[in-house]
Amino acid sequence: MATADDVKARLAQVSAPDGRPVTQTGALSEILVSDGKVYMSITVDAAEAQAWEPVRAAVERTVRGTPGVTSALVALTAERKAGSASVGGAQPVRVSGQGGHSHAGHSHAGHGHPQPPADPQKESPGLPGVGAIIAVASGKGGVGKSTLAANLALGLSSFGLKVGLLDADIYGPSVPRLMGLKGRPEVQGRMITPMQAFGLKVMSIGFLVEEETPMIWRGPMVMSAISQMLKEVNWAPLDILVVDMPPGTGDAQLTMAQQVPLAGAVIVSTPQDLALIDARRGIAMFEKVNVPVLGIVENMSYFLCPHCGGRSDIFGHGGARHEAQRFNVPFLGEVPLHLSIRETSDAGLPIVATRPDSHEAQIYRDIANSVREALAGRRGAARPAPRIVMEG
Repeated sequence: MATADDVKARLAQVSAPDGRPVTQTGALSEILVSDGKVYMSITVDAAEAQAWEPVRAAVERTVRGTPGVTSALVALTAERKAGSASVGGAQPVRVSGQGGHSHAGHSHAGHGHPQPPADPQKESPGLPGVGAIIAVASGKGGVGKSTLAANLALGLSSFGLKVGLLDADIYGPSVPRLMGLKGRPEVQGRMITPMQAFGLKVMSIGFLVEEETPMIWRGPMVMSAISQMLKEVNWAPLDILVVDMPPGTGDAQLTMAQQVPLAGAVIVSTPQDLALIDARRGIAMFEKVNVPVLGIVENMSYFLCPHCGGRSDIFGHGGARHEAQRFNVPFLGEVPLHLSIRETSDAGLPIVATRPDSHEAQIYRDIANSVREALAGRRGAARPAPRIVMEG
């Protein structure tokens, strides 16, 4: 199997526009190799993007020609230099994916030349055959967002809906373990067939890399990967696609708002003040990009002793409900810190699917029903184009 050093040695033969070996320009990202698949990006100044496109193509050919490499994801991204009149950071210009097919990041790559990034004020069309896309988000990690996303998807499925689950948490994909899935999805052409578990269609970057492989990617690579998992996966037909978002309020959330019309977002927080501060940022961010907040869930709301049934408010209690009232968004419910949720999640046997009669499973189904009702109430309502606000 090829290594990153093998790929880099081959790339030393590729010349940059100024004649230097591309490996000496500082434009190459960290090269990640996993199971024969190579992931990397080339970052240049926006004014030089057109000159670098042939270099990207040469890098693609060279990487694919390296012994032991089966496929590659090579993104060409452009950054404005300090002092540029344009706002914003790196823009995905072009990316090559499974099987070496080249396609656009935020725009169509016509006639072999990179095109300008899409106007963020123009809403991109939704995914064909997918009724609604909802994001499950948190301002910080460690609040149980992925467990909530998985059980929310299963709760929605329990009402007879066709549901998909996309793990967009590139840096820490948890869905493969939560859903008890292993192996690789099938690829036909450049389209990926999602894995299936408990009646859900499931996709995660965790299916394409080893569980312990660190994802040392810059923002543009994350954005390109999320775009591919949205648009190059055979999701249809689905009533709802639940997206487990990366924590925070950065590139991934903006990419989702720009590339697909999100029907809404569910914010997950614990009751403690530090988590609530970040939850507020998440609510404000979705409001800025005109994505409706469907509600807030207070996760790890209280601890239930499995022996005596006693309740303890370890992280405080009621903070998320208070924030929901403050921001005038629905409060979707309280999920306890309970041993059965942890055990089933670690075992890849999510509680809504494997212990449907439990009190905890009913809590998730109640949250799912509230989300379903919120979506039904918003159906047909026009959504304003996203207002991408970039500061700094």
